[in-house]
Amino acid sequence: MTQSILITGCSSGIGYDAAHGMRAAGWRVFASCRQQADCDRLKAEGFDAPLIDYADSASIQTGLAQVLAATGGTLDALFNNGAFGIAGAVEDLPRDALREIFETNVFGVHDLTIRVIPVMRAQGHGRIVQNSSVLGLVALRWRAAYIATKFALEGLTDTLRIEMADTNIKIITIEPGPVTSDIRKKSIPHFEKWIDWENSPRRAHYESGLRKRLYEDGGPDKFELPASAVTAKLLRAVTHRNPKPRYYVTTPTYLMGFLRRILTSRALDRVLRLG
Repeated sequence: MTQSILITGCSSGIGYDAAHGMRAAGWRVFASCRQQADCDRLKAEGFDAPLIDYADSASIQTGLAQVLAATGGTLDALFNNGAFGIAGAVEDLPRDALREIFETNVFGVHDLTIRVIPVMRAQGHGRIVQNSSVLGLVALRWRAAYIATKFALEGLTDTLRIEMADTNIKIITIEPGPVTSDIRKKSIPHFEKWIDWENSPRRAHYESGLRKRLYEDGGPDKFELPASAVTAKLLRAVTHRNPKPRYYVTTPTYLMGFLRRILTSRALDRVLRLG
C-alpha cells in the first residue's frame, strides 16, 4: 500500500521541495499550508493540501481530520516543518512577540504531534520528524526568538523520543543549516511589527548590519544548500529501518555540533561572536 505523509509549511522552501520529493519517491503527500491561496496552488499541482495553521488549533484539528478521512484513519509519517522567524536583539523583543512565535513554532507543532500519536499507536507504527535547525544547537546574535523556539522544540523532541522508545513510533530531528528558502523575506513583516529598532540602544547595529541582511539580497549564504538536501534526509528518516535520532544538513550544522561537544561555553561564545 502507498505510504502517507503529512508535511506542514509547504508553500515554499523546504516544505515545498519535500512535498515534491516525497511524492516522487512514491508517497501519498498531504502538503499543508497556513493560507488557503497556497493550499489551492498546491491542489492545482495535484497534491492533497489541507489548511493547517499552527497558530490556530481549530485548523490543526480539521486539517488532520481531512487527512485521516482520506487515508481511512492512518498516517505513516508526519514532518513538522512550518516555522517563522523574528529578527532582533533580545533586549528589543516584546513579550507578545515571543508569545506569537512560540504559538506557531512550538505550541502548534506540539498540538499536531500529540494528535498524530494516537493514530500511530493504533496502527502500530509511525515516524514523526521535527524540522529543527543548527540554531537548535547553538545561538547567534539577532535570532533569539527563533532560537528560543528551536531550543524548546529540541527539548520536547528529545524527551518524546525517550518516552516513545517502547513503541514502534520513531521520533527524529532534522537540523538544517543555511538552506535556500524564503524564511528571511517572510520574517520582515514580523520584524516591522515587533521591533522598535529606531529607538533601540542598538540602532547603529540595526542600520549597519541586520536591516541590510533583511532587506538587501546578498545572494546565497556561505555553505548554503538547496532544500532538496533536507528532503534527502527526510526520505532517509522515514524509510530506514532504524533511523538516526538526528540528521544534520549542511557543513555549518556538522561543525557547530562538533564544536558544541568539544569547546567550553566561553570558547564557543568567541567562535559564535564571529558569525
